[in-house]
Amino acid sequence: MYSDSLRGKLENKSAAAGIIGMGYVGLPLLVNNAMSGLCSTGFDVNGAVVDIINSGKSHILDVSSDTVKELRDTGKLSASADFSKLAECDVIVICVPTPIDSHYQPDISYVRSAAEEVAENVSAGTLVVLESTTYPGTTEEIVQPLLEKRGFEIGKDIFLAFSAERVDPGNKKYNTRNTPKVVGGVTPVCTELAALYYGTVLEGAIHPVSSPKVAELEKILENSFRFVNIALVNEFAKICEKMDIPVWEVIDAAKTKPYGFMAFYPGPGPGGHCIPVDPMYLTYKAKEYKCSTSMIEAACEINSGMPQYCVSRVGEVLNNAGKPLKGSKVLMLGMAYKPNINDIRESPAIEMARLFIQYGCDFSYNDPFVPQVDIDGKTLKSAGLDKAVLEAADIVVIATDHSAYDAALIAESSRLVFDTRNLMAGIDGDNIHRL
Repeated sequence: MYSDSLRGKLENKSAAAGIIGMGYVGLPLLVNNAMSGLCSTGFDVNGAVVDIINSGKSHILDVSSDTVKELRDTGKLSASADFSKLAECDVIVICVPTPIDSHYQPDISYVRSAAEEVAENVSAGTLVVLESTTYPGTTEEIVQPLLEKRGFEIGKDIFLAFSAERVDPGNKKYNTRNTPKVVGGVTPVCTELAALYYGTVLEGAIHPVSSPKVAELEKILENSFRFVNIALVNEFAKICEKMDIPVWEVIDAAKTKPYGFMAFYPGPGPGGHCIPVDPMYLTYKAKEYKCSTSMIEAACEINSGMPQYCVSRVGEVLNNAGKPLKGSKVLMLGMAYKPNINDIRESPAIEMARLFIQYGCDFSYNDPFVPQVDIDGKTLKSAGLDKAVLEAADIVVIATDHSAYDAALIAESSRLVFDTRNLMAGIDGDNIHRL
């Protein structure tokens, strides 16, 4: 039986693994596969990324080039743009992007394209796992029919499961290797083999569930929980500003309660590959069942409006100092969506930059992790950051609280500061203004 053969290969670590998509999710998983002893190939349509990996280097901050080189030298790790080599894999994991478009509609074209490549090249006896976060039903409605069209029987000839990625870029405690995995297969044997695979290559606990739909929806629940609570605290921040009450102090007081409260913090809006995106997948799918997602939609309205709110607050601060927003020198610190990483996907700082430019500001930015960024077809480069640069700006806007930023230097050198991240905590001054 194919299941017995695959089980044996996983147990003795002779299985060959193929990971499709060499981004923030795929490359760390590829590395962990190789570290566990499985011969592992990373597949990507971007030839430049393939060349970087094959040269023994990493393009992802969470994965060191030394690690990639060491695994490359052992022969356990390689990369390829030739998807016909999927036929040589015993396990195939799809880790491609699932973005939303400008109308907040899911874009599953990457999943579909990857699944088509798998269906065209996969061999009998292979475990196929989708890790890309998506709406419940994708595994069985998109991937499964493509495999069945080839004549495979799921659970007998091919084993299909879903296990959402849980990657938090920059997290020093939890990573791909030690974060628990939820696994849901189309059949019980699919679940069993997927759980065995992840238990072989990772160290985190494995939590099997009854179906791919359960696994798909639990990931959306995780991130909808965070999305809605971020919106709540952002709304609190607006109310506190009107009442002249420091929202950060309110949160610090509330989190002294040892039960029933979890601290979330305001900011210019959530960013990254999950939090602002995943809840929209549920909103999309819920319409098919005529279900309301009013709480998520309200949270989306609040969170998506935060960049505009922050820019408007900057305009008020400048106006109170006798300066119009138009023509003022605005220096924004941070372009990444969170501290100490180079990820700008869905970053609210991008929208803030776009608005500052549209309003006619003399805009510049600094980010030690993002050397340049494209805003509406215009390439901006990160400016240097020193006392003279800070003094030259009419206002310094803190959009990302990178640890490299010296709060004391910013406070003493800047004419005006607008802090969206509480970087200036504990520092008072007439020139400092907070979200």
